[in-house]
Amino acid sequence: MAHEEDDAAKVWDLAEKIGFCMLTTQSGSDLRARPMSAYSERIDNAFYFLTDVASHKDEEIARYPNVCLAFADSKGQKYVSVSGTAEIQNDREKIRDLWATPAKAWWDNADDPSIRILKVTPSFAEYWDSPGTIISYIKMAAAAVSNSRPDMGETAKVEM
Repeated sequence: MAHEEDDAAKVWDLAEKIGFCMLTTQSGSDLRARPMSAYSERIDNAFYFLTDVASHKDEEIARYPNVCLAFADSKGQKYVSVSGTAEIQNDREKIRDLWATPAKAWWDNADDPSIRILKVTPSFAEYWDSPGTIISYIKMAAAAVSNSRPDMGETAKVEM
């Protein structure tokens, strides 16, 4: 049990550190991904996003609530994929709580009536935490020469 808790904590830690992710939704038979600023709240077991009521995400999520969040720190070689269920909320107090600098690029203030919350409740996650680009390249080169598999750091599949 402790190992699962450690893996879940690692998912939250990496997602919080990276901060931005690609949110993938389903649009009919197609998948759509777009960059979003994530607000991680592990106490709520949720990721929150501010979104606009006029965006197509609302319609996509209403029809297909299963989404994927893909966090990537390519320089640090750290990645997290979170699968979960999304819902759109119009909680004005929560919008004010989440209001931060990235939102100012899209809206004048937290009281803009077009702002909505996209809440994602995770069900499953996977992470990859490598030691960094240079060390990873050295390990891959050494493995190629020795005909072995490189140790590329930690990875785990996690029930959330």
